Amino acid sequence: MIKKKFDFGPYLYILPAAIIVIVFRLVPIILSFIVSFFDWTITGPGDFIGFKNYTLMFQDSEFWQSMLNTFYLVIFVVPISLILSLVFANFLNRIEKLKSFFRSIYFIPTVTSMVAISIVWKIIFNQQTGLANFFMSQIGIDPLAWLAESRGVFDLFLANFGIDFSQFITNLSNIFGISYNTLYMLLGGPSLALFCIIIVTIWKGLGYNTIIYLAGLQNIPNVYYEAADIDGANKITQFFKITWHLISPTTYYVLMMTTIVTFQVFSQIYLMTGPPIGGPLGTTKVIVYFLFDKGFGESNDLSYASAVALVLFAIILTLTLLQKKLEKKVHY
Repeated sequence: MIKKKFDFGPYLYILPAAIIVIVFRLVPIILSFIVSFFDWTITGPGDFIGFKNYTLMFQDSEFWQSMLNTFYLVIFVVPISLILSLVFANFLNRIEKLKSFFRSIYFIPTVTSMVAISIVWKIIFNQQTGLANFFMSQIGIDPLAWLAESRGVFDLFLANFGIDFSQFITNLSNIFGISYNTLYMLLGGPSLALFCIIIVTIWKGLGYNTIIYLAGLQNIPNVYYEAADIDGANKITQFFKITWHLISPTTYYVLMMTTIVTFQVFSQIYLMTGPPIGGPLGTTKVIVYFLFDKGFGESNDLSYASAVALVLFAIILTLTLLQKKLEKKVHY
């Protein structure tokens, strides 16, 4: 029997992409893992210190605050982005005239530079001259500090009804023996400054998610809706019985991508609330900003930053694997 020669042709086609992935993805991950076990600064490697960086990290209150800020960002951005993008995609799907025009309008924020977007929104949220406070003054609401406000949004909201949220936290602190600051961070909600970042992040990604959902909606055959009309089903019933199930692959994709991208938010925080500590009292310092600050700030501690990066990698990987279980409910 004649042995067939190994064909290198197909592998040559994927070689350029493979080199890019290995050099710019795989190698940095391996090096970050190695660096995290050394006392490594920007000047070069130091002594082997084992798990010291990880021990210090889990004892660092600043790290836990940045993790809480990140989870607040994800908890608000992901569901709101999914809901709004699906709603807008349904509206766009019903438009008969100027379809391309409206789709382009929705997609413009996605292709716009984050630097430009951040500067414009920073001007909008300016405490003295911003449009946000101008419109609030027109309806009789006192101006807010926006990007300079460290109080939680739940605290600010309840204050409008005369509820002393600080006293409520103090009472809980006395009952459960937990520090006031810890309880306030957990129950006070994201700071108003972080909530501004949430608004910008949702607005930036809305166009992309809307177009993806629109593509999913247009792949649903009309025969299902025609049959539902004959059976007397209204639009709401059609949405939950037909649309919601048939766009589940799209929802699954949008959920995964939005979660991953939100965990990696950095530019708008750096540009809008920026150095030195990431917003008022560090309330907008998310995990990526914390990583950047440790690695390229005053300390230049690349080993500590590498340890944080690996923890972030583990969190995103875990969430992705958990979301993978949702694939059982996806109707392909």
